[in-house]
Amino acid sequence: MSLALHTLLEQLRTAAWGRQRTAERLLVCVLAEGHVLVEDVPGVGKTTLVRALAESLGLETRRIQFTPDLLPSDVTGYTYYEPQRRELVFRRGPVFTNLLLADEINRTSPKTQSSLLEAMEEHQVTIDGEVRELPQPFVVCATENPIEYEGTFPLPESQLDRFLLRLRLGYPERGAETEVLMRPGKEQRAPRLAQVITREALIEATEAAQAVPVGEPVAQYALALAERTRSHPSLILGLSPRGTIAWVRAARALAFVRDEAYVTPDHLRELAHEVICHRLVLKPESALHGVSPRAVLDEAIAQTPLPGVRSAAR
Repeated sequence: MSLALHTLLEQLRTAAWGRQRTAERLLVCVLAEGHVLVEDVPGVGKTTLVRALAESLGLETRRIQFTPDLLPSDVTGYTYYEPQRRELVFRRGPVFTNLLLADEINRTSPKTQSSLLEAMEEHQVTIDGEVRELPQPFVVCATENPIEYEGTFPLPESQLDRFLLRLRLGYPERGAETEVLMRPGKEQRAPRLAQVITREALIEATEAAQAVPVGEPVAQYALALAERTRSHPSLILGLSPRGTIAWVRAARALAFVRDEAYVTPDHLRELAHEVICHRLVLKPESALHGVSPRAVLDEAIAQTPLPGVRSAAR
């Protein structure tokens, strides 16, 4: 990994109040060309962390504060009639950017949430029948509050499936929070960060990360675990092919960040919960009995033999 990426990782770690794992996951998401959903209670630094990522990358950034009255056209843009020019003019929405911060995305209606589906998957939007390409790279960093909080809407399954990672920050470690509290008042707010990597270097790093080799036994392991979730009796939806591809892309990026030569099952297992859990949909009766996607995934991982290890059932 280059010096610029090491510097980027350190800046993210500082912005994350010492949460090394969270900072590393954000970098993995960028190098895997994915989107990230950061979920947690208000006030733990979700927006600050995403802003730090945008500033460190130096990419064009737009922010949308999602509210119940937000419309799809407020995200993608709209066409209007310009009297002076006597023609229809397209006004671009904030989605036309490199890094889109979708703040509190689950505080708006599912209809507006779904306006991002095409953009997140195909890096384009279709408005009034015309396809418009988005700038490259294009990354959505969304934050959301837990669904139990008042004024939130659950994200549709198709929307969740387009997020590479779903992260939960948790409260910072006591030492990191103590250090922040001891700073002078003006220094307690997160400072503006300098750009530490160029767009060209980021593209090169992304290409290098996705070139990390994945052997056939590792690919077969990923597929075996995916198939186990698809046939699990507690689930309506298991891991989709899109989710399996995203899982392997993330594993490549993790291996690259750690300067490792190839992807191993350990990379896949380490990322499994953050990549897979939000893609699993429980049957209603399973949810009523207290079954969780995490428990189902843990069971699937335990029952899927590692490459070169025979299943206990055989």
